[in-house]
Amino acid sequence: MLKISLDQPSLTEDQKKTLNEMWLRCMRRIIVSTTLAGSGHPGGSMSSLHLLLMLYATMAHDRKDPCWEGRDRLVVSMGHISPGLYSVLCEYGYADEESFCLEFRRAGSSFTGHVERCVPGVEWNTGVLGQGLSAGTGMALGLKLRGLKNRVFVLMGDGEQQKGQISEARRFAVKYGLNNMACIIDRNYLQICGSTNAVMPQEIRAEYEAAHWNVLYLENGHEFDRIFEAMKSIHHYKAGDPRFPTALIARTTMGRGVSFMENKAKYHGSTLSEADAAKALDELGLDNPIEALKQKRRSTFDFCTPFNRPADFPQIDAGEPKIYASDIMTDNRSAYGAALEDLARLNNAGAVPRVIAFSCDLEGSVKMDGFHKISEKAFFESGIQEHHTATMAGSASRAGFAAFFSTFGTFGVTEVYNQLRLNDVNHTNLKLVCTHLGLDVGEDGQTHQCIDYIGLLQNLFGFSIYLPADPNQTDRIVRHAAWQAGNVFVGMGRSKVPVILDESGKPAFGEGYTFVPGKADRLRSGKDGAILSHGSIIHHALKAREELAATHGIELAVLNFASIKPMDIEAVAGAAATGLIITAEDHHVDTGLGARVAAVIAEKGLACRFVRLGVRGYGLSGKPEDLYRLEGINWEGIVRAVLQNQTGERLTK
Repeated sequence: MLKISLDQPSLTEDQKKTLNEMWLRCMRRIIVSTTLAGSGHPGGSMSSLHLLLMLYATMAHDRKDPCWEGRDRLVVSMGHISPGLYSVLCEYGYADEESFCLEFRRAGSSFTGHVERCVPGVEWNTGVLGQGLSAGTGMALGLKLRGLKNRVFVLMGDGEQQKGQISEARRFAVKYGLNNMACIIDRNYLQICGSTNAVMPQEIRAEYEAAHWNVLYLENGHEFDRIFEAMKSIHHYKAGDPRFPTALIARTTMGRGVSFMENKAKYHGSTLSEADAAKALDELGLDNPIEALKQKRRSTFDFCTPFNRPADFPQIDAGEPKIYASDIMTDNRSAYGAALEDLARLNNAGAVPRVIAFSCDLEGSVKMDGFHKISEKAFFESGIQEHHTATMAGSASRAGFAAFFSTFGTFGVTEVYNQLRLNDVNHTNLKLVCTHLGLDVGEDGQTHQCIDYIGLLQNLFGFSIYLPADPNQTDRIVRHAAWQAGNVFVGMGRSKVPVILDESGKPAFGEGYTFVPGKADRLRSGKDGAILSHGSIIHHALKAREELAATHGIELAVLNFASIKPMDIEAVAGAAATGLIITAEDHHVDTGLGARVAAVIAEKGLACRFVRLGVRGYGLSGKPEDLYRLEGINWEGIVRAVLQNQTGERLTK
């Protein structure tokens, strides 16, 4: 296994000979694996192969301990070059050559079409172009916070530089002095549809220079001597402002090494036929194992066991919950800010913080200012760069932090859904706390009224969804989220809300209350039906219940579903037993709590009358109480729906 020191003056002849032998073996794996699979990306794998080999030869890593704390990190942002990466990992003992060639792109195999962490040596699942640099900055930031000297490298394609998120990541890396990271760009001037200059012209070097990165240019990214010199320059860079990270742009050739593949855009994502693969292997002077492996590939066999790379997660001191008295009228976001500030006091007094926080130019609005004052070094202002921040915060959370990212719902969910999905795939520990949800945003109007967050987040298998009803429950849910491993969404509106009281007049979520995921809160009992709700509509549900009981003698149960995911299935079944369920929410009527309850009713075969109240169209600009009234989700609308359903009349607003 070749290891090269960046402190040596140049490559030795033996090292160059070994590198060339490794290159040939990797070329064979790339051709054989993609041809056997009948799909894959051989051209880009070949153009970046020399860069990959030098990276692994000079990085700190240990195949016997892929999670070794002292390792350098490599994020292969252009995940479609998985044949190239897996081939190099075979050279370093992380993967078995025959298993890779036989299993590549087969259902059940770890050797997937795009790079995934189930293969040891892989740090981050990639393939959605443009997000790798953000993931790398999260790793570099985490290492800096922990005082570690490890380096982070991000290998990117030139086509993906067209993505705007990369600009966001460049600026963040400079602002926070991430000189422990470098990006290497495979500049082969080709992408799926042809020349990068024809698809979307760009001046990559100029763009990185304008962002104040150190920029190095390599005229031939296939000469090991030149790549080694460039890596030495990155490693020993001293001139200029040491804050700035480095970008190495390496001029390469698509399909390098096989004459009839070189500079052909089609081989970005087209594989060779068996006949052309034979020609390519012959040209390289390599034996052809395809026929023998093809027979083995047809047989049934056991796949290699996927590698499990657990994320580090700190021990969090959640502290003692704060109790808001019954006469307090405040907003949930202020309760969130107070809890987050307390978490900073309890967990960030040492040299390495355990709770970190990210904002996107909304620090005061999302109430992160208290945390910022208490723990300045653990707070990061990203500017109006939500796409980068969502990915970067998720990546940083895997480095041993409870990472809180807060912004408005329409920016933190709707706008960055794809970034959240990639976090979910990578099993991050993100604490996404979004304020200004629903029609409660009021006068800001349709563009800011996030009414689709449950429907979107419900699609993410690993996200928990919590929607507190008042400041007391907000405090407890935030503290719970801080120590809960995995991805957690906590959502709330903008307006002030009353403290929810129990039937004795005491705070329902005060002394003695513990938030339990998957457990609904029964606030009132009743035999004539049940109102199921969450968040800012809960106090409307309680007022409607009081009105119906006092004026019409109708006794309804009121259940608060602060935990949307996981959901309390038994509570839904109990509500159905009353004969009538009304769901009321400040959310799209077809994708929120009502939709979740409908699924339970259908799957469990429950018999009851069922009415869904929610948002049925984009809202107007006005006061929240007026918007709630117009949509029929205020207390009066709930009363009307119950009465109309009781008399069998057609439900109208």
